[in-house]
Amino acid sequence: MTALRHLVTFRYKPGIDPATLADAHAAFCALPSKVPGIVAFEHGADISPEGLGQGYGHVYLMTFADEAARDAYLVHPAHQAFVAGIGPLLDAALVLDYAPQAVACAAGT
Repeated sequence: MTALRHLVTFRYKPGIDPATLADAHAAFCALPSKVPGIVAFEHGADISPEGLGQGYGHVYLMTFADEAARDAYLVHPAHQAFVAGIGPLLDAALVLDYAPQAVACAAGT
């Protein structure tokens, strides 16, 4: 079994009030307690000084036990309800899944 990372970031529509954004954030953060197979969850606001975020302001990173756990999450009723609720708030979403690989980098690279 290989762990799988699920990275998600959203670009919200202009004019969404802060309370609605807070509710959306809380709903996402509640998913690990509702869906089995999520072994780690972290999130954070974009603090990059580079200005390359293209309006994506917050990042969520889930670690699933394996690909089967991720697949079960995608169709889980709690995830489906979250997707239905957040969809109208978004201009765009970016989702990337990957199997983490430890890499030894040579000095100076």
